[in-house]
Amino acid sequence: MSILEVNHIEKHFGSVQVLNDISFTLEKGQALSIIGASGSGKTTLLRCLNFLEKPDHGTIKVNDRVIFDADDPTTQIEREIRKKRLHFGLVFQNFNLFPQYTALQNVTLARELLAKEKVGESQESIQKLGIELLDRMGLADRANHYPHQLSGGQQQRVAIARALALQPDILCFDEPTSALDPELTGEVLRVIRSLAEQKTTMIIVTHEMAFARDVADQVIFMDGGLIVEQGDPKQVIDHPKEDRTKKFLARYSSEN
Repeated sequence: MSILEVNHIEKHFGSVQVLNDISFTLEKGQALSIIGASGSGKTTLLRCLNFLEKPDHGTIKVNDRVIFDADDPTTQIEREIRKKRLHFGLVFQNFNLFPQYTALQNVTLARELLAKEKVGESQESIQKLGIELLDRMGLADRANHYPHQLSGGQQQRVAIARALALQPDILCFDEPTSALDPELTGEVLRVIRSLAEQKTTMIIVTHEMAFARDVADQVIFMDGGLIVEQGDPKQVIDHPKEDRTKKFLARYSSEN
């Protein structure tokens, strides 16, 4: 059974259609990489999955349960949408850490706020989880550092720990290395690779083609708001069938 089913998602901004009939499935424990040029709709797709944008058409299922149907207003009630966001954890391009909070506070804040709404989780257990997650990121000794005291790579690893703290069904990355200097990219990719090895279910929008090929279980290539090609990473990236995929990868290779 698929953990995620996306069916016929469409999204318009005014007269511009940015997502056109997007459908795919994701199995529990799989990593999906989404590649494509800037403006192809990759980030908008992630934002729709995380309910930061509302699709104009289509359905989203998690664990075989419809959590969004564009034709069913009962799936779009704001208080319910806030709960549905917990199915997904999103790691942004630019970290989005709170500068006034330490690394540990950034990791635990959302879970602490949730604990106030539903009794049953202690502050001590939340702190313990936060420390364990920072340790997994190789940042146990940075728990009390503020974002300005951390490198870009360290800040992004804190952001990953923060997303994991809510124990989402699916962890989403939006170009997680695009804001990093080349020498810091490797440390973040190593963390994502280790999550893939631990069978964390993930969707990774990335421009790191070799990483996508080696880590993902499947790859989607998007262009002009469409899924042009999808399948096995080595097939799509090394032996693409569609002309648009070939042109993108050839241009990408020439730029690098």
